[in-house]
Amino acid sequence: MQAMLSFFENLTTVQKLLWIFSVLTFCFLLEAGIPLFRMQYNKWRHIGVNLVFLATTIIINGIFGVATLGIFLWLEAHNFGILNWVDLPLWAELIIALLILDLIAQYFVHYLLHRVKWMWKLHMVHHSDTHVDATTGTRHHPGDYFMREIFALFAVIVAGLPFAFYMVYRILTVFTTYTTHANIRLPGWLDRALSYVFITPNMHKFHHHFERPWTDSNFGNIFSIWDRMFGTLVYDNPEKVEYGLDVLDGAKDEDVLYQFKVPFDRSIKTDY
Repeated sequence: MQAMLSFFENLTTVQKLLWIFSVLTFCFLLEAGIPLFRMQYNKWRHIGVNLVFLATTIIINGIFGVATLGIFLWLEAHNFGILNWVDLPLWAELIIALLILDLIAQYFVHYLLHRVKWMWKLHMVHHSDTHVDATTGTRHHPGDYFMREIFALFAVIVAGLPFAFYMVYRILTVFTTYTTHANIRLPGWLDRALSYVFITPNMHKFHHHFERPWTDSNFGNIFSIWDRMFGTLVYDNPEKVEYGLDVLDGAKDEDVLYQFKVPFDRSIKTDY
């Protein structure tokens, strides 16, 4: 266990980027073999547009990486946070760390991104994609991703995380984000069985439906338990889902400049 954590703690930037593109490639292969929808679109253009947003995410992630390092050093020096106040087996502490991060840095901030008007304007860019596939998981307005990183740092402080735990979480999040957005069809029995604990591809598709109330459901990223606990879970036939947002022009979903300006366009309705 310690050897595994040491590996994650010492991941290089190149290894992290390789992981991102390895997971995307894995999803592309699944999308070609077992697609949920046969979508008619220029996939390579779509990939290019969404990778523009990935580039801004990587930049923001790098900036926060510096601040995060200082926080980890402070937590270690002051013995602060939940995991510093308990004495549990390493595997149990890792599970608790993942649960806290998934609750605060994923479910809670995601819920707010849908409920707070100005935050929803930032998050609209993610939902504006009319051809949801694995690369949609990379599609975040810089302001949206900035909010996510703020809440991730807050979760780190609350939990008193060691750096290795945080890196395990980041690596798992890349996998779950891309696979749950991927345009893939799992056997119904398998997807439903997994959905009792984890967010699955079918589950997350309802979150990308073009109108409420389905848009405001299934906020989790790794674990589905939060949606079950707080009454925000939806599970139905994913073929009923239509992608995009009813308050945005779907024809502009690949217009990068338009998408960057969405949060500042007062003519766009928010329904709040």
